[in-house]
Amino acid sequence: MNKYLIAPSILSADFLRLEESLAACEAAGADWIHVDVMDGNFVPNITMGPFLVGTFKRATRLPLDVHLMIQQPERYLEAFAKAGASHLTVHVETCPRLPETLEQIKSLGCLAGVTLKPATPVSTIESVLPFADLVLVLSVNPGFSGQAFMPETVSKVAQIRKKLDEIHSCAYLEVDGGISADTLPVMKNAGADAFVSATAVFKHPEGIEAGVNALRALLQ
Repeated sequence: MNKYLIAPSILSADFLRLEESLAACEAAGADWIHVDVMDGNFVPNITMGPFLVGTFKRATRLPLDVHLMIQQPERYLEAFAKAGASHLTVHVETCPRLPETLEQIKSLGCLAGVTLKPATPVSTIESVLPFADLVLVLSVNPGFSGQAFMPETVSKVAQIRKKLDEIHSCAYLEVDGGISADTLPVMKNAGADAFVSATAVFKHPEGIEAGVNALRALLQ
């Protein structure tokens, strides 16, 4: 397995050529497919639900890395797990009983992830870091693809990496938002080991495989 993981964000794919796009991600050696689920409530956009996750599952062998930007995510965990999610990541802002929610995710056979908005302090997730399989740091405000990278989130990655190392956690430290050839090395140096990329992969001028390969080259 790669030490550093690349997770193309399906939200930026051409849905008219979905199967072809997923195949190109696989052929290029992508590690996960990132799926952004938005409810129009917690974030100002609506995207996809379990039905589409099930569609992706039929179209690719890659693990589906599902990020739930939704209110009351515990109501939908089982549906997403059954649809084929490999990882389920929830927000500290929407989970008043976060340890129980992470445990519920694990009981469904998925890796349990936790994330927080850029303005939310790391202290809000510190108590659950020992229980997380994945920690996602957003380097844009959640809701829309194609936003500009927020440099102030680099220190947050470094802070979380330090805390994970202190407790000898094997959790993935994932970053998402404006990840490109320019910003990936910065986040890698800060301690991230999984990189979600949308535009840099699916809008690469030479195609999806070239986009994945360009990012992978920076991780060697």
